Amino acid sequence: MGHAAPDLRGPQMVRVPGGEFLMGSDRHYPEEAPAHRVRVGAFLMDKTAVKNRQFAAFVADTGHVTVAERPLDPALYPCVPADRLQPGSAVFRMTRGPVDLRDVRQWWVWTAGACWRHPEGPGSSIKARKDHPVVHVAYEDAAAFAAWAGKALPTEAEWEFAARGGLEAAEFAWGDELAPRGRHRANTWQGAFPWQDLAEDGHAGTCPVQSYPPNGYGLYEVCGNVWEWTTDWYADRHTPANADRPTCCTLDNPRGPAAQGDAVPRRVIKGGSFLCAPSYCRRYRPAARHPQAVDTGTSHIGFRCIIRG
Repeated sequence: MGHAAPDLRGPQMVRVPGGEFLMGSDRHYPEEAPAHRVRVGAFLMDKTAVKNRQFAAFVADTGHVTVAERPLDPALYPCVPADRLQPGSAVFRMTRGPVDLRDVRQWWVWTAGACWRHPEGPGSSIKARKDHPVVHVAYEDAAAFAAWAGKALPTEAEWEFAARGGLEAAEFAWGDELAPRGRHRANTWQGAFPWQDLAEDGHAGTCPVQSYPPNGYGLYEVCGNVWEWTTDWYADRHTPANADRPTCCTLDNPRGPAAQGDAVPRRVIKGGSFLCAPSYCRRYRPAARHPQAVDTGTSHIGFRCIIRG
């Protein structure tokens, strides 16, 4: 194993001071509630999501093969048709017109050959996207990169505290208005999802990192662009780590247990993506959260790392 240049072991980092904050929200989606006090320690965090060029350095140095590049084990997926056992991943496909928004299969298409190197499947490339966030990374892939870089993945509380940038209970990472003075502050969806992408923010799909101003801690694109992995197991509401402590108490960087009954364990992803739209998914906010199966990456999930202490 070689030694990649420091800038290829991940983005530059900024110091997040740590402290106490109001985590979650009682005003939006039910899984964000209840809002509760949480305390986290100080840490360093990547200024941006990990880029394709940095992930490529990791793969070149270690030979890592991502989950999306491996065939599925039929013993682990007995109900999956044989043609779906080949390597691949889920790719967003814009529909031709309005569809039932309750059925994500209308716009998510499992695509053979889709992976971090080929984000839309065979024939697509990251050649012109070296500074875009890496996507199609499962949790295992993100954790492997973090270990190689001498870093770690953040907890949900650490990620949310950092994303807020010092703004207590603000709607977004920059304040309470989505587009202050008509200026877009994040790469999100404009138009009728999932068939009309007006790209008024200048981007269709992912955008290069540092395309928008940073938040108060110097972190870029913590809202929109790509969802980001955290280490927390997903539960459909915030709950105290210790059931004997009421939610009014301040919790120290809480982490919940894995949910019982999940066929594939799910972790929390944060921040929303370029697919989040006011008409469908208002999750381009620090408090927003979503479950993601640990064995699945998609064309809108990436990650960033931290160093604690």
